[in-house]
Amino acid sequence: MPSPTPALLALALGGLCIGTTEFAAMGLLPQIAADLGVSIPDAGHSITAYALGVVVGAPLLTVLAARWDRKLLLLALMAFYTVSNVVSAFAPSLGWLILGRFLAGLPHGAFFGVGAILGAHVAGPGKRGQAVAVMMAGLTVANVIGVPLATWAGQSLGWRLSYVGIGILGVVTVAGLARFTRRLPVHGGASVAREFAALRNGPLWAVFAAAAVGFGGMFAVYAYVAPLLTGTARLPALAVPVLLSLFGLGMTVGTLVGGRLADRSVVKTVLMGFGLSVAVLLVLALTASVAWAAIASLFALGLVTQILGISLQARLMDLSPDAPSLGASLCHSGLNVGNAAGAALGGMVLAAGSGGEGPAWVGLGLTVLGGLVFLATLRPNSPGGPSRKPSIPPSAPT
Repeated sequence: MPSPTPALLALALGGLCIGTTEFAAMGLLPQIAADLGVSIPDAGHSITAYALGVVVGAPLLTVLAARWDRKLLLLALMAFYTVSNVVSAFAPSLGWLILGRFLAGLPHGAFFGVGAILGAHVAGPGKRGQAVAVMMAGLTVANVIGVPLATWAGQSLGWRLSYVGIGILGVVTVAGLARFTRRLPVHGGASVAREFAALRNGPLWAVFAAAAVGFGGMFAVYAYVAPLLTGTARLPALAVPVLLSLFGLGMTVGTLVGGRLADRSVVKTVLMGFGLSVAVLLVLALTASVAWAAIASLFALGLVTQILGISLQARLMDLSPDAPSLGASLCHSGLNVGNAAGAALGGMVLAAGSGGEGPAWVGLGLTVLGGLVFLATLRPNSPGGPSRKPSIPPSAPT
């Protein structure tokens, strides 16, 4: 049996590519706005467009490609992603940039969903959470290295060059996936009809709603992290790339912790993630003008974000045993509903003159609401509640 490490690293490289392009836009909003002659909140619509692309593409592409070999599907998704980022780099106006970001978002969720299944298959029984964490580690490396580097390049050489660089990274990712991952045909019963049938799943949609609302909290803050750090906390613009890497370091710690916690108890880890997120956002909202407190909160936000994201993805996979790729991809779709809503609401309060702490208060409210929705799914006789028959094998973590 060949070592699973090269295949998992290839999947992590895909996470690095996607994470860099998704989060780099947050640090480059001032440069994008200035180049295209629009306001920062208007430039934020490109973030919303990307998120909406994920929301649409995650379930749609996963369902339509139900019978595709998982490796071939991953290669196709990453190739499309690469081309879409190059299109974004040459957008002549905000409208074209919004279109390019929407197209780039389409394969995002499906890539992570299908990649999670391939990674779990490679890693072996009992290590699903850790396999997802390894793949998601690409996101943490993106935020430690990729996003700060793309932000620095965008500030120094122009934001368009950042997207060109991401396109090159996409080509390398396609090569790595082609070389190191193995073919994984779907089981004989897989079909588009069966995937659509899996969508008629109340518990799945209840947890999807919790993820969509709750993660809006983080994105309300992170979408406007540059004006928060340079305006409210009064830090120099050159400090932004360094502090974005601090967020990535927090995600790295969260990845290491979250995968292991999810393998012990998915539900408890989700609850922990929501509780810690509420605490961090409350501290940030109250102390955003204090530079050291804002910096510490940024690290903590990265940590709890990853714990919550890994455990929510595992929970959605638990709730869709007949279509685990769909469940995993829906997690990213849900997170990007939060991305779109959080970025939009954060931009509204920022445009209204609230100051950099305004999005943090919006984020706090959304996270509390998301946590309450998830708690409601755990009540007896509710969708996904404990009185329902478990939808996962006995050996899987719950």
